[in-house]
Amino acid sequence: MNILNTYFNTSYNTAPFSEIKDTDFLPAFKAAIDDAKLEIDAIVHTEDEASFENTIEALEFTGQQLDRIANIFFNLNSAETSDIIQKIAQEVSPLITEFSNDITLNEALFKKVKAVYDRKDTLDLTTEQSTLLDKKYKSFARNGANLSEEKKQQLRAIDKQLSQLKLTFGENVLAETNNFEMLVTNGDELSGLPEGELEAAKQLAESKDKEGWLFTLDYPSYIPFMTYADNRALRKKLAIAAGKKAFKGDALDNQKNVLQIAKLRFERAQLLGYKTHAHFILEERMAKTPQKVEDFLEELLVKAKPAAIREFKELQEFANTLDGIDQLEKWDSAYYAEKLKQKRFDLDDEKLKPYFKLENVINGAFKVAQKLFGLEFEEITSIDKYHKDVLTYKVTDANSELVAIFYADFFPRPGKRNGAWMTSYKPQFIKADKNERPHISIVCNFTKPTKTKPSLLTFNEVTTLFHEFGHALHGMLANTTYPSLSGTSVFWDFVELPSQIFENWCYEKEALELFATHYQTGELIPMELVQKIKDSSAFHEGMQTLRQLSFGLLDMSWHGIDPTSIADVKAHELKAFEGSQLFPDVKENCMSTSFSHIFQGGYSSGYYSYKWAEVLDADAFEFFKEKGIFNKEVATKFMENVLSQGGIEDPMVLYKRFRGKEPQPDALLKRAGLMPAN
Repeated sequence: MNILNTYFNTSYNTAPFSEIKDTDFLPAFKAAIDDAKLEIDAIVHTEDEASFENTIEALEFTGQQLDRIANIFFNLNSAETSDIIQKIAQEVSPLITEFSNDITLNEALFKKVKAVYDRKDTLDLTTEQSTLLDKKYKSFARNGANLSEEKKQQLRAIDKQLSQLKLTFGENVLAETNNFEMLVTNGDELSGLPEGELEAAKQLAESKDKEGWLFTLDYPSYIPFMTYADNRALRKKLAIAAGKKAFKGDALDNQKNVLQIAKLRFERAQLLGYKTHAHFILEERMAKTPQKVEDFLEELLVKAKPAAIREFKELQEFANTLDGIDQLEKWDSAYYAEKLKQKRFDLDDEKLKPYFKLENVINGAFKVAQKLFGLEFEEITSIDKYHKDVLTYKVTDANSELVAIFYADFFPRPGKRNGAWMTSYKPQFIKADKNERPHISIVCNFTKPTKTKPSLLTFNEVTTLFHEFGHALHGMLANTTYPSLSGTSVFWDFVELPSQIFENWCYEKEALELFATHYQTGELIPMELVQKIKDSSAFHEGMQTLRQLSFGLLDMSWHGIDPTSIADVKAHELKAFEGSQLFPDVKENCMSTSFSHIFQGGYSSGYYSYKWAEVLDADAFEFFKEKGIFNKEVATKFMENVLSQGGIEDPMVLYKRFRGKEPQPDALLKRAGLMPAN
């Protein structure tokens, strides 16, 4: 019997990673799809009149085993992949897409769903049931249920192609990241780099039987090099290597994939009666229309651009005065910004890092969650894991009831994609009066411990950990009946609110006092350093905002238009960046070919949501600051109206219930220093 097709007889029903063989996945997927088809058939062939219970609710709980296998498999494909897993992914993705289409294009099933939907006003449904009914109906209508048979076949073909193209795109980016190494054999070329970074680079070289210092495109290697290395030529080499991932005209090139993905998405939207892919996507977002997104990006651009130009000019003059640099290039940005920041605020990330030992920061996030929401985190070893670096925790509430199982995976390795993300192995839901608790994971790429030092985080990494932990809390504290409405299953431009608001505690004295102690002496972070962190929080916010907006504009440029006439990825990108560009273009580089958020992940027509959620988080945190950052009343309101509610209601309704009013951008603009604080 394939273990993946059984109930996991493990602690808390967690995934039995060590017992799963790669060869189990494909047959497990096939068996689970067959089982799910039988469940669908049972719904279709019941002789009873279609009701909410026998159709909508029954449909919601079909394919649970399939979902569980898919969660395990695709999370491994992101965090611990291999050639075999990538090959299986290429085989499995079309099968899942095909099955998904089998459901949404099943006329008999749609007929039953529509019968319930058409008389929804006569049914006595709860808010959550009503939302589920709407969601199920739309999942059919928005995926071709009303199309002719010929068009349904076209849709199937498009979806199959897209699932494979997105996988290939991601595999190429990962391979490009892994393939590049910069070995430096002369220590004199590494002046400026902190001792910890040098030790890590030396250790990495030794692990590959090489003499010298090895640098890669993994963030813990790349970011410090770009920030501290005095050698401009080597910074340039590394920056260009990062910028030309999957843009070299070779077997790993993503230009054709980008064009195909954009064109197929447009074709799909047109087939379904939408003007563009963005029109299709945004119908199910808080923003609702591409016009509203473009207006939002444009409004922020107008407010941020003068500050960004001013900051850029100042940085250019600073680099010129310091080193005679006539033209600032992209590989100069982090380096001179760090030097200017140190000069202005006397604040050096290297001075901060000893106060941010990884283990202490994790415990800090736990303590903040405990003070706000009454959660307790206990590390346990009875849970199987997919890699030895993964940490596992049992999360309980004030009554010692299980809230969630939590996995944390912090260090880079070859089988893991770059970046940081939160995911789930098992969602929360209520079935047969049992509240099934979720299994939540966060994955990051932080600096590994060396022979002489523990993992010490930059302040940026501290905020990243808190950000992903905010997402995790959204998953852990979920308390809904239906899995498809649980936790982070919310409108995409609302999902970043819990993550981004949680970053705010990193800047607050009361929170830092809980965990920011020197890893050697145990001394609490000096309060003047805390003040400097706060003072510097809006440093170069104009440039940072412009950068984020440029990514949102690039996303909309691919998805908010008819892309069929685009033939040159780079030329199209340059046009999209015109209004937000500060640095000279680098001809060898292209962002789109490695822009995984929009071409592999779920952010197509959604990258703007980071800024959208910043408006929400700044407005929401202002409420905490008014009452006290650990105020129980505000925390409870946030937990009860936002974190626990998932997608059971329109997010603006939930937000207003928490805040008492709609969010205003003023709080964000004030925090970013882009408007007077009064």
